[in-house]
Amino acid sequence: MFSWTDDQKMLAQSVSDLSRRKLAPYAEKIDESEGFNDEGFKAIAEMGLLGITADEKYGGSALGALEATLVMEKLAEGCASTTLSYLAHAILCVNNLQENASEDQKEKFLPGLISGAKIGGMAMTEPQAGSDALNQKTRAVRKGAKYILNGTKMFITNGPVGDVFVVYARTGENKKQLSTFIVEKGMPGFRVGNKLRKLGMRGSPTSELIFDQCEVPAENLVGKENESVSHMMHNLNIERITISGISLGLAAASVAYATKYASERSQFGRPISSYQMIQERLAEMATQLDAGRALCYTAARAYDEGADTMSLGAKAKLFSAQIATKAGLDAIQILGGYGYMKEYPVERYMRDAKLMEIGAGTNEVMRLIIAKELVGAWGE
Repeated sequence: MFSWTDDQKMLAQSVSDLSRRKLAPYAEKIDESEGFNDEGFKAIAEMGLLGITADEKYGGSALGALEATLVMEKLAEGCASTTLSYLAHAILCVNNLQENASEDQKEKFLPGLISGAKIGGMAMTEPQAGSDALNQKTRAVRKGAKYILNGTKMFITNGPVGDVFVVYARTGENKKQLSTFIVEKGMPGFRVGNKLRKLGMRGSPTSELIFDQCEVPAENLVGKENESVSHMMHNLNIERITISGISLGLAAASVAYATKYASERSQFGRPISSYQMIQERLAEMATQLDAGRALCYTAARAYDEGADTMSLGAKAKLFSAQIATKAGLDAIQILGGYGYMKEYPVERYMRDAKLMEIGAGTNEVMRLIIAKELVGAWGE
């Protein structure tokens, strides 16, 4: 098993307790209503987790990808939807600003985001630019002391509830001439589009973001104009590693519920857990989960140690997403007809897990990243 320090074990236990008390009891409700667990998010903020990778002087915890991935797993065991919103806030927004923003920008935006006074998100995907992230059409043009943004972003986690967004926009003609802007709710020309109805992760509000002659102060440009591709890719790497923790949490929840059910449910005079076919399925689920943990936490540790590779994070995301979806399907099969009913949580685990095979880069894109590095190494 993976080796943890005493501090990391304490963190895992504390987050598990929070997840059990503040997230799990509301997971079904926010899934049904397509709502948002405000109280759960506040509880996460009170633990100091909204700025888990941010500097302590802004209120952050100054921890690494390893701890962030661990937190994702433990939170997702209780509610994957709330955890997805947490990831968009803590990694896609806060970590991005911690890594790339100026000192003035950090002082202005990070304390409010880390305290939970404001909710953050990131806007990269567009209607015609999903996997092809460099094919974005949203454009920003400098006019005096402002940039004028025009375009639409799609599938934006926390869109309906967010206050601060890290937004990528094209500022030149070259495909790689992208820039990053901090856009706040209420800026002229910025509005939230349709809230999107989804198969899973229904308790994580998602929407379009629309920029129609949106006026963004020039001081909200993050880094230098036309030079955002490198830090966009770097943030994608930590996103893929940490989102793998959500997949692990979903798989763990499926294993736990299916095992409990199989031990309590009797057919033909004995618990179904005594039947070899059920034992085989549970054993495979548990083995896949532990293999996923080993890969994901190895990737997280490598990231923290400065490893310059995209493929390890891609492997972690690909494998963990696959085992999460399969674990959900296996749990449904073990529960039989009850597994198909909304009164039981395993059908939600499966629906939530399917997004892990799509968001933050599809399984197909992960395979391309892995293969590209393999072929490159072979060519050398």
